Amino acid sequence: MTQTEAIRVAVPRKGRPLEAVLERVADVGETRQPSDRAQSGDGRDPEHVADEIISTLRHEKAITKGNAEPGADVYQRLATYSDLDDDYAPEYTLLRDQREGMPRRIVFDSLTVDVAGVPVQFVGREEPFRALRTHEFALGFDSADLVLEEVVELEPEGVESIADVNARIDPMNTDVRVVSGLGDTVYHTLMARPEILPPGADLDREFVAGYEGPLCISPRYERLVEAVLGTRPLEGVTFAYPDDEREEEAAIADVGLGVYLTMTGSTAREHGLILGEHLFPSETVLMENVVEAADLDAAERVCEALSTSPHETEIAV
Repeated sequence: MTQTEAIRVAVPRKGRPLEAVLERVADVGETRQPSDRAQSGDGRDPEHVADEIISTLRHEKAITKGNAEPGADVYQRLATYSDLDDDYAPEYTLLRDQREGMPRRIVFDSLTVDVAGVPVQFVGREEPFRALRTHEFALGFDSADLVLEEVVELEPEGVESIADVNARIDPMNTDVRVVSGLGDTVYHTLMARPEILPPGADLDREFVAGYEGPLCISPRYERLVEAVLGTRPLEGVTFAYPDDEREEEAAIADVGLGVYLTMTGSTAREHGLILGEHLFPSETVLMENVVEAADLDAAERVCEALSTSPHETEIAV
């Protein structure tokens, strides 16, 4: 029987996680030929559509931040971006941004693309992970950090990779499981002033296990750090938090030891810090609500296709 009803996949509305999803869509989506209602010439190429959405949202972010001048008001721009005659055209919506004045910001709403012969509707949500937890979706993409912050159980030993995460999820807590990562990786990384390390010591988990004193982290990552490092190594540690107006790296330099996200580590080095062990990858992950996706062959085919990439983080289930 031909699959006609779209599989719905929850995705972030904006930012790097959404871009990572769109890049995956560009890799695995199938070009759809124009319908009778939308004669666009050579069909909709997923790579072109993904690039178009990314470019549009980056432009809108620049407008919201005051770094670009709008050519029209926000409602005119929204109408320009929209094509309601084509079910496979991207759609956008408006949200109130948290910046001063709470300006209206154009964000992603939805896009339908054929994947593995199945129409897949990627639907923007502010909290995709929670949408899966409440059984609104069978599949979705969100930050791996949220899984650690909300549902991974704290144990004496830490989590070292995304592949460890599913084993730490209590099935009585949630039906959501991590399928794979998209490889858009930055890391929660140990960093410290060189003088706190004994001669020849490495800045790693073992060092933290023997350390007693303050550890500087962002307040929102307290539970994540406990899950990643484990409760036993943190027995002699007290958490310190940066002031709202200071860079995290500057606060860590004052404290001496801390954990923060790094890509190149250049800002940390500017503050005289050395970089230690990459504790945990912070990346966008594909998740599945195993109850909602059960016995749905089309959902499983889509899940497998979206998980296939030479750059992904594999999950051993």
